[in-house]
Amino acid sequence: MPVTKPKTETFRIPKHRSHVPTARQRVCKTLADWGVTGELADAVTLLANELVTNAVTHCRVPYARIQITLALDAPELVLEVSDPDKDRLPRPRDSPPDEESGRGLALVAALADSWGHRQDPYSKCVWARFTLADEPEGARVPAGS
Repeated sequence: MPVTKPKTETFRIPKHRSHVPTARQRVCKTLADWGVTGELADAVTLLANELVTNAVTHCRVPYARIQITLALDAPELVLEVSDPDKDRLPRPRDSPPDEESGRGLALVAALADSWGHRQDPYSKCVWARFTLADEPEGARVPAGS
């Protein structure tokens, strides 16, 4: 894999469900601009949608803004979603089959090479890390896929 300069894209959206598609579209466009395609782009976009939806749904701080950061530094791509409700940490749930929600973090665990969260002084961040691997067509997919 050729050595490339690290790339970072950070943006914020208001804490409202109507802005989740905007975040998803921005992530998708950033990945395309960076040449990240295929299964990896699909996985990162899906997890961005899940993590942003979780932040919008569970953050109890009124008028909050959700921060989304993508960082590409070969051989890794990292997605981070932060919100100001620093004490409300993510907890994976074991949802019954008939429940419509509660599987987002299980999806994150299944699609990312690793994931976790951290508490910062004024916010919390949930992150997902992906290891890059080249395919013959130049598309990138998580290692081990």
